Amino acid sequence: MQTLSSTSSRYILALDLGTTGNRAFIFNADGKIVGQAYKELTQYYPQPGWLEHDPQEIWDDACWVIKNAISHAQITPSEIAAIGLTVQRETCLLWDKTTGKPLHKAIVWQDRRTAPLCNQLQEKGYAEEIYDRTGLVIDAYFSATKLRWLLDQMSGVDLSHVLAGTIDTWILWQLTGGKVHATDHSNASRTMLMNLTTCEWDERLLEIFQIPTQILPQIQPSLGEFGVTDADLLGAAIPITAILGDQQAALFGHGCDRPGLMKCTYGTGSFLVAHTGKEIVRSPNKLISTVAWTQTNASQTLNVGYALEGSMFTSGACIQWLRDSLKFIKTAAETETMATQVSDNGGVYFVPAFSGLGAPYWDMTARGAFLGITASVQPQHLVRAVLEAIAYQVVEVVQAINTSCSHPMQRLIVDGGACENNFLMQFQADVLGIPVERPTMRDTTVQGAAFAAGLAVGFWDSYTALVNQRQIDRIFEPNPITHNFATWQQAVKRTLDWA
Repeated sequence: MQTLSSTSSRYILALDLGTTGNRAFIFNADGKIVGQAYKELTQYYPQPGWLEHDPQEIWDDACWVIKNAISHAQITPSEIAAIGLTVQRETCLLWDKTTGKPLHKAIVWQDRRTAPLCNQLQEKGYAEEIYDRTGLVIDAYFSATKLRWLLDQMSGVDLSHVLAGTIDTWILWQLTGGKVHATDHSNASRTMLMNLTTCEWDERLLEIFQIPTQILPQIQPSLGEFGVTDADLLGAAIPITAILGDQQAALFGHGCDRPGLMKCTYGTGSFLVAHTGKEIVRSPNKLISTVAWTQTNASQTLNVGYALEGSMFTSGACIQWLRDSLKFIKTAAETETMATQVSDNGGVYFVPAFSGLGAPYWDMTARGAFLGITASVQPQHLVRAVLEAIAYQVVEVVQAINTSCSHPMQRLIVDGGACENNFLMQFQADVLGIPVERPTMRDTTVQGAAFAAGLAVGFWDSYTALVNQRQIDRIFEPNPITHNFATWQQAVKRTLDWA
């Protein structure tokens, strides 16, 4: 693998700004991690169903993890060839471009406050038009209604001083000292304001949601030049050459760059993404069509890779709930031990609908539930039911993708915190009936951001070589088992349209 000839630029920095925490990783020319730092992010719940983040905290933490990762790697900022940025998607905010201060806390992708507005849009008959233009279903998950809500709170504010964006836009603006207000196509495709065919802000959608064009960032290719860091920030002007939504970054990191290749990230939620090539694939099963990533070729023509995605809002968050709210466990790892202490789920089924249900239901009113509880049920049964529910959600989406794509899934590539759970991964393979591949490098999101930034700046010259050097930790081969997927689906139906 060839690298830049300059000996002064020997590293790539990947910045991953997630839902529960912010991370920075330093990669060397061999694609190995030589430094990293992490800081947990405060979650704000002002009302039931609402979730906010403090944008200033995200920025402060981003600076902290960057500087600590550099220190951990024992390098200088001038040795970093480029920065790749990946972020939690759909979370958005407004800020004052003069003062640089946020005008409100950021509304997180899980937030449900705009469900009534979404219902109004559906009642007005906009669902089909919005889906045709964006590939998305009307849901509070996406950014457009969040931005509308934020703007409604800005009565009397001079909008000529206001900027809007998702987290990538906010951090890019800060990194560049307020010089660059931009986003990439993968994040813009999640706002419900970008036309999936033209890859530009859609005037009709801006009209529907009443979003002023001037507050929105410029949309740029995912791999390309986004500017340089303010030299006063780190002591060096470092190029920022890749921005990707977190799930697209994981897709890139796994090497899923063509039809038939798919991955599932088990994070706060579970996100199964299948690359569909240059074709926008429409699903009859309420999967969403989205941009995988974009870049320009030698003639500056935009090359767009599309994807089909099933978004399941609550996965790892269930395990966190078992730990923090129910106090069943002290660490996530304990769920694996508890699940194996019982031979089955004791007739208990869990529906992980803390924030409604995503694909394939898209029901904003659904709520979580345990069903089938009897006096003989132990905490181990409840924990096992939670893990089984995480796997059953993925089964539904895999089935939906297989009916939508000409290349049925033969293998599931996984990443994310919950994929550490061997019981969950084996159960996932068993109920899918296909192998589940877990790479040694679990942080595929940051790996994808690093790969993209390094390739864009010429630090690496072969995407194939980078992907081929990935090491596989374990392949979970499916065992023939008697599972209760159909019963779990019946449990889900009982939680739909919860009033």
